[in-house]
Amino acid sequence: MPRIGIALGSNLGDRLSHLRKALESLREIAVPGEPFLCAPIYQTEPRLCPPGSPDFYNTVVEIAYQGSAFELLGLTQSIEKSLGRLPHVERNAPRMIDVDLLYFGEEIIDTETLVLPHPRIGERRFVLQPLAAIRPELVLPGEIHTVAKMLELLKTDEPPLVTIGEV
Repeated sequence: MPRIGIALGSNLGDRLSHLRKALESLREIAVPGEPFLCAPIYQTEPRLCPPGSPDFYNTVVEIAYQGSAFELLGLTQSIEKSLGRLPHVERNAPRMIDVDLLYFGEEIIDTETLVLPHPRIGERRFVLQPLAAIRPELVLPGEIHTVAKMLELLKTDEPPLVTIGEV
């Protein structure tokens, strides 16, 4: 059964509450009895967002899921919608919740609606650092380095992430 990485972020409203509700929804679709790994929550500066965007709270989880990546994508989009995420015309606009698939076991998917592993994992401290907290030795499909090594090699001007705490 594949292990699936999912990134969560929120920078509007009660960010911690939004993350907790999304995590509850993910627990409901995860395979019962299988490990549900959850990184600490980090506060991160917005990247490539409109000026004045509030800081994000971010975390990463890893679950087991029975179904296809496309079924899971539909479920994660439903979670976003149920928590008040609205479709935005402006790219990277502030949002109540963001639930992004990072990887789906060993699958490599490249379609118009879904690309896995997520093509920008290796460019984002706000994804790599939480992922390294729960799966430092993971080697993503198509990569040669572990997540911990990818984090170590990351070249970014992002400031260090601030841990908010556990969920």
